[in-house]
Amino acid sequence: MVFETVCKIIADRIECDPSEIKRDSTFRDLGIDSLDTVDLMMNLEDELGMELELDQKLETVGDLVDFIENKQD
Repeated sequence: MVFETVCKIIADRIECDPSEIKRDSTFRDLGIDSLDTVDLMMNLEDELGMELELDQKLETVGDLVDFIENKQD
């Protein structure tokens, strides 16, 4: 579920089909910069109903999914 939510929000942001986004897609390859990341995190907090304080560098979509899933535990 987290992966699908992340893909949907990223796809909305960069205007692509969510199926094009894979766990190993890097944010750089997707054209997501640091400002986009801040906006993305705010959207994820709203969508998931949880606070996400980014305390590490994330390179891929899979890194972000794992980060969120670890915060949910």
